Amino acid sequence: MDRREFVKSSLVGAGAAAGLSSGGLPAAAAEKPQATAVLKLCSQDSRIPGKSLKEKAENLLKWGGVGLELGAIDVNRAKQARKELEGTGAGIAALCYGYIPLIDPDEEKRRKGVESLKKALEAAGEAGSTGVIFVPAFNQNPQLPFAEGRKVLVGLLPAVGEYAVKCGTRVLLEPLNRGEARFLNQLAVAASICRDCKSDGIDMMGDFYHMFIEETSDEGAFLSAGKYLHHVHLASRQRNLPGQDERSFVDGFRGLKRIGYQDYCSLECGCKGDPMVEIPKSFAFLKSEWKKATV
Repeated sequence: MDRREFVKSSLVGAGAAAGLSSGGLPAAAAEKPQATAVLKLCSQDSRIPGKSLKEKAENLLKWGGVGLELGAIDVNRAKQARKELEGTGAGIAALCYGYIPLIDPDEEKRRKGVESLKKALEAAGEAGSTGVIFVPAFNQNPQLPFAEGRKVLVGLLPAVGEYAVKCGTRVLLEPLNRGEARFLNQLAVAASICRDCKSDGIDMMGDFYHMFIEETSDEGAFLSAGKYLHHVHLASRQRNLPGQDERSFVDGFRGLKRIGYQDYCSLECGCKGDPMVEIPKSFAFLKSEWKKATV
């Protein structure tokens, strides 16, 4: 029995008398959300075969996807991408920018980081993207200790959040596993930062690969994120396509259903084999896991 199953079995046994649901969650959290969750499969564009963004979108749509996640682009590229996808039916999901130095010990670098994040938000707004994925620091980056870094973030992000709202998009904090980034590892911690920022433009995402390492329950992690969750990365236990190893997505998808999740779930992973064959199989697997995730 792995740690996840141990935690679940322990909670079920102890939870009955405490008014907990079968998943070890408060009964109130187990109630069905007002909004019906949807599975909007998408992928980072680099994962999808195709000579152009339009060709990538056509392949994705053929396999049952609905959007593409792009990398760090500027406003001009955002305009071009939106034009290339016009009429295809494919949306533009999050823009994956990664590290932006907002908790660097150097105040000038933090100031430049804020300006960089604002430019990213301008591109996201122009593209019609759901948000800018932002990592406060990887392990190799200079960074403040957690308590001080968190205080700095909560001080800087509200103004950035206001700018995001003006651009028609949002900031998406990304928790990673501690082997990559020690500052932010769990969804509940990211959600607490979003809460304290008190801004409609400051939200977060979750990644099934990192969650397997850092969370004891996928469902519980997504419940802790709640209304702040606006993007999800999909990957197997070994960071390949979902379905290419024993990684289950049912528990996490149940959590997404409980919060009435409406945004994209995007492939961010490798692929064992021919992507033209394996990605359609992976999408079919994910749709099957979604059906199994009853609430």
